[in-house]
Amino acid sequence: MNDNASRKTALVVGANGVIGRNLIDHLVTLPEWDIIGVSRRGGQSSGRVRYLSVDLLDPADSFDKLSGLKEVTHIFYAAYQDRPTWAELVAPNLAMLVNAVEAIEPAAPGLRHISLMQGYKVYGAHLGPFKTPARETDAHHMPPEFNVDQQNFLEKRQKGKDWTWSALRPSVVCGFALGNPMNLAIVIAVYASMSKELGLPLRFPGKPGAYHSLLEMTDAGLLAKATVWAATDERCANQAFNITNGDLFRWNELWPKIAAYFELETAPPLQLSLDTVMADKEGLWNAMVDKHRLANNSYKDVSSWRFGDFVFSWDYDFFADGTKARRFGFHEFVDTESMFLDIFEDLRKRRVIP
Repeated sequence: MNDNASRKTALVVGANGVIGRNLIDHLVTLPEWDIIGVSRRGGQSSGRVRYLSVDLLDPADSFDKLSGLKEVTHIFYAAYQDRPTWAELVAPNLAMLVNAVEAIEPAAPGLRHISLMQGYKVYGAHLGPFKTPARETDAHHMPPEFNVDQQNFLEKRQKGKDWTWSALRPSVVCGFALGNPMNLAIVIAVYASMSKELGLPLRFPGKPGAYHSLLEMTDAGLLAKATVWAATDERCANQAFNITNGDLFRWNELWPKIAAYFELETAPPLQLSLDTVMADKEGLWNAMVDKHRLANNSYKDVSSWRFGDFVFSWDYDFFADGTKARRFGFHEFVDTESMFLDIFEDLRKRRVIP
C-alpha cells in the first residue's frame, strides 16, 4: 500500500477542550494522521496539526471554513456549548454537529467515519439516581437530551452511506485543559491550592451522601486511545461504547490521599457551593500567581466551579459497565488515584498551581 492510501486526516471539532486537546496529542504520536483542529478560538498550527477558527453555530461560517476540507477521512466531534438548563442545551449542541457534518460530508469523498463524544447524560445520570451499572443497551429517558438527538441525526444521515459512526460514552473526563467549563481535576487542584494558601484543611465540599457514593472517572489520554480505536476498527462501526478507567472509587477513600499530595490535613465534609464561595477569590488567585511565580493564567481560565458543584452533588452511585469495549478489543485501563496525582504533578510542572 502506498503512503497516500494509508494516510488519514482527522478533523477534531472542539479542539481546545480537555477531550479534543488530548485527542490531538494522541493523534500526533500516530505518524499516519494529519490533524485539523476546529474551535471558536483556533490555535497555533505546527507540524501535522493546523487549526481553524470556526463559529459552528453559524451555518454560513461553518460552510465557508469547512466545505473546502476535501481531504478529511475522520470527523472526531467533541464540541460542547454550555447552557443554564438541560433543555437549552439541545438546540446549540445539535446545531453545531449538523452544521459541521453538512459542511464536510458532501465535500469529503474519502470520509470513512464520524466519531461522536457523548456521556452518561444518555442514561439520565445528570438527573438523579439511575440504573447502575449503565449499559449501552439501556433505554433512553424522557427528552430533551442533546446526546440522543445528536446520535439520531448521525444514524439517519449514515443510512446508505459508505462512512460509519461511533459514540463514545466516558464518565467524568480528567486531563489537562484551561478555560474549560468541565474540568474536575483543575477544580480540585485549585481548591486544594487555595485551601493551603489560606491555612485551611481540605474539606470535601459536596453533599454528605456524595462522599460515600461509588464513582468512576475516565482519563483523557485513555479516552483518546479508545476514540481512535473505535473510529478505525471495523468491528466498532455504528456502535456506542462506555469508556472508563476500569476501577471504582469513593471520595471518602480518595479525598485523604489527594489531601496528602497537597500536604494538607482533612476535616469533616462541609457542603458548600464552590460557585458561590469562590466567586470572590480572584484577588487571592492573582496574589498566588505573583507569590509562587505561576504561569499567568487568569482566574476565569482555572475556574470550573459550577462543574465541581455538579460532580460533588452526586449522592448516588455513578458508574457504567465498560465490558462492551473490552469484548470488542479495547483493553486499556488506568488507575484513577494515579491519574489524579499525575494530573496534579503535570499542573505543577506547567506552573498552573504552586
